[in-house]
Amino acid sequence: MATNLDIYNIVRTPPKEALKTIQAGRLKGKSDINPMWRIKTLTEVFGPCGIGWKYTITKQWTEIGSNGEIAAFVNIDLYIKDGDKWSDPIPGTGGSSFVANEKSGPYVNDECYKMALTDAISVSCKALGFAADVYWELDRTKYDVTSQQSNSKTKEPKEYKCCDCGKKFEGFTGKDGKEYTGAQAYHISEKMNTDGKARCGECMKKAGTRKEPQK
Repeated sequence: MATNLDIYNIVRTPPKEALKTIQAGRLKGKSDINPMWRIKTLTEVFGPCGIGWKYTITKQWTEIGSNGEIAAFVNIDLYIKDGDKWSDPIPGTGGSSFVANEKSGPYVNDECYKMALTDAISVSCKALGFAADVYWELDRTKYDVTSQQSNSKTKEPKEYKCCDCGKKFEGFTGKDGKEYTGAQAYHISEKMNTDGKARCGECMKKAGTRKEPQK
């Protein structure tokens, strides 16, 4: 290959017909990629399986989850050929459900290892850039979550002030003896004003925006 990104650029964009939008579950809205597109593209770029690319299964095992459910996992090493030289192993781990609890009772999937293998191949291919455009655009990764958490920690806390005079809302003890924070007082005031704005007691009287109590 002429440059380091040649393979990546060739395999980064799957055709539309290889993509299917996931309609339900935790991955709703993301794209499901037809596994045969990866096989076809591996063959187009490197040659037939066993000649231009190959994989070895290094481990198969099951793990017991909650409520009696069991998951199956497969580890593989993927190899691609560049000229006459085989690459170092490109590892991939895939998983699939073996025993799942469904409404009708436990369901045993006798193709769990085959499905886990397909998943493992996709992980190895992902390292080469397969469908990179899809993952880049749609995947929310743990790094995104970490970044958002970091930003939330460094963000200045909101100041809960009266929208008219700017007086800061303070905590108070309600008639029921319950303690309320300044933030809670702010949101209570929003609900008490007809225009949905937070005002201190004095400004609420001046503005005449206090909601009439329901009878």
